[in-house]
Amino acid sequence: DARVRGWFLLDSYLPTFFLTGAYLLCIWLGNKFMKNRPPFSLRAHLIVYNLGITLLSFYMLIELILATWEGGYNLQCQNLHSAGEADIRVAKVLWWYYFSKVIEFMDTIFFVLRKKSSQITFLHVYHHATMFNIWWCVLNWIPCGQSFFGPTLNSFIHVLMYSYYGLSVIPSMRKYLWWKKYLTQAQLIQFLLTIVHTLSAAVKPCGFPFGCLMFQSSYMATLVVLFINFYIKTYRKAPSRTAIKETPVTTEVKNGFHKDYFAAANGFQNNKKAQ
Repeated sequence: DARVRGWFLLDSYLPTFFLTGAYLLCIWLGNKFMKNRPPFSLRAHLIVYNLGITLLSFYMLIELILATWEGGYNLQCQNLHSAGEADIRVAKVLWWYYFSKVIEFMDTIFFVLRKKSSQITFLHVYHHATMFNIWWCVLNWIPCGQSFFGPTLNSFIHVLMYSYYGLSVIPSMRKYLWWKKYLTQAQLIQFLLTIVHTLSAAVKPCGFPFGCLMFQSSYMATLVVLFINFYIKTYRKAPSRTAIKETPVTTEVKNGFHKDYFAAANGFQNNKKAQ
């Protein structure tokens, strides 16, 4: 798309490719480096990081709502060129959305430094690595129009999610964080709504590229499958008798949620010592 020529990181795919490679290499080398070393606490770093992502997500949410409202975007299907300056405004916000995906690589780096290797799952790495690359393509070919919907929902979810992670680092706030399970459900609903919105433009076309709609729907479907699997393992799987015998109930359940899900957050994980 000629409207994004010259924008930072977009003219060549190489920076995105090498940053993704560096991300994967950091995970591998980082785990080796931390193997025989004590984990870092990073409490202050996590508070600042999560606050920063929360504020950036809030900015993107508000700006996308205002830009699409200004451009009179059609919720069912919106093409790439009819909104004029509003399309440029949307594209600028979506560039920040793309850039935020490289910032969010730090989610995994914090896991590595805190020796939370069990949390570096296939779903976690797959989602982080692919989103950054997919959004490079989105910004180069479909930087506005129908592309606005997913980032709008995701920015809203990220305001809630990263504020939760930031608050979970503060011990005095943990007793108020009872709503994690509902946040997980909201994330799954987000994926399903994005698929429905994407396919709506295929059912009643408006000029948005059909192939892009099919690719986005397929990619979001993989996230739904992986996320449902994560949700079932986290919330539905009954603890084994061995686990019950070996681990006191107070370390298994906190505010009605299984401990494994709290470990998935990049914030503070409750443990026996903290309790």
